[in-house]
Amino acid sequence: MKALVLSGGAGTRLRPITHTSAKQLVPVANKPVLFYGLESIADAGITEVGMIVGETADEIRAAVGDGSRFGLRVTYIPQEKPLGLAHAVLIARDFLGEDDFVMYLGDNFIVGGINDIVDDFRASRPDAQILLTKVPDPRAFGVAVLDDEGQVVTLEEKPERPESDLALVGVYLFTPRIHQAVRSIEPSWRGELEITHAIQRLIDDRATVRSTVIQGYWKDTGNVVDMLEVNRMVLESLEPRNDGEVDEESETVGRVVIEAGARVTRSRIVGPAVIGAGTRVDDSYVGPFTSVGENCTVSGSELEFSIVLRDATILGVGRIESSLIGRHAEVTTQSAPGVPSAHRLVLGDHSKVRIQP
Repeated sequence: MKALVLSGGAGTRLRPITHTSAKQLVPVANKPVLFYGLESIADAGITEVGMIVGETADEIRAAVGDGSRFGLRVTYIPQEKPLGLAHAVLIARDFLGEDDFVMYLGDNFIVGGINDIVDDFRASRPDAQILLTKVPDPRAFGVAVLDDEGQVVTLEEKPERPESDLALVGVYLFTPRIHQAVRSIEPSWRGELEITHAIQRLIDDRATVRSTVIQGYWKDTGNVVDMLEVNRMVLESLEPRNDGEVDEESETVGRVVIEAGARVTRSRIVGPAVIGAGTRVDDSYVGPFTSVGENCTVSGSELEFSIVLRDATILGVGRIESSLIGRHAEVTTQSAPGVPSAHRLVLGDHSKVRIQP
């Protein structure tokens, strides 16, 4: 069995971060979200991975390499532009051959991995197996309608009037029968080859399409709110560790990780939180559900429920919360008399913000 990992999307919902960075490499608890998926694939006993890459191919290649760090062998498959999930299957035909495969969206996050799902598929080998979960607003997803016996009847991509609240999770399992289906469909109104249409073709052709409604945690990390929520959830499982330096005037409370080379002085860190390698925190407060990347500087500031990417600088800012701050970004104030109200920021790489006191 092989894996097809999609890492070619533009990440428009995470702009401006994704103007200069692949959305799959935005970190969750200081580790790119893509890496969690690759680790899940390796844990499921799959070693051959085809990686669909687009305009951020060089960055993905630099981060993942040949896959050996994950116990994988990665083959890169260029996609000129994102033309739909079924198009990704179409261009990966030579790599996939006649093998069964799992298709995994590189910006999706599933707690608990995919071992049970893969084992179930291997044991029964339906032509397709899809994962579903209930969502409050299905209009942003592919949606499945089941009959009274739980069989998939219809699938629809981002419907205006959903007939169900069951959304497709970004993990699909297929036998080679899917290849004929993707070749037989036409582009949707969005100009894309939709995987929902290909699976619907299998259903219409009386192929075996099985669904599993998952109860565990799943997120599509394509927007800031969901990215922060996944970061919160991952930080909840931290084991406290201090590989850096914390002076006697500082305090760490709860599940706090201080990476090697990080230095905390005259500050309070309340977990769950992680301070990246080489980062300096002075005269500051870092609150729960915050991850600060490597080689950052946080001085005279307050942070909570936020993600700060590597090499960012935050100086003299009274309070920042619910924010995603890009690489090399600078957030400063001219002066800091008193404590200003909380600021909510989504800053791209190399941004500079000056907040008036």
